[in-house]
Amino acid sequence: METNFNAKLEKDNRINALFDFYGSLLTPKQADYIRQYYADDLSLGEISENFQVSRQAVYDNLRRTEMTLEKYEERMGLYQKFVTRNHLIDELAQTIQTKYPNDQTLNGLIERLEKLEEN
Repeated sequence: METNFNAKLEKDNRINALFDFYGSLLTPKQADYIRQYYADDLSLGEISENFQVSRQAVYDNLRRTEMTLEKYEERMGLYQKFVTRNHLIDELAQTIQTKYPNDQTLNGLIERLEKLEEN
């Protein structure tokens, strides 16, 4: 049971992240469905009522849109590059804190890198 919950949580987080990177490439309808399901945590039934379509239509649209987001990531890799950069920044920050804890220049550069990734 816990494994299913963790898998769903991982998928939800991934789709939300992909939506952050590629949402502007989706149609307004696709974006609305994804936003309502993943960000707003609405059920298929609630979304179907909002759009006056069947639950199956919502489900089908969500699956197609998820596949579209995954294809964008496969081609452009923006999310993976973001994750990799953040890991490297964390590793660099830890190294600086360990070896050069009082170096204001290095610490300032790390802060600037971290702020870049927040935007």
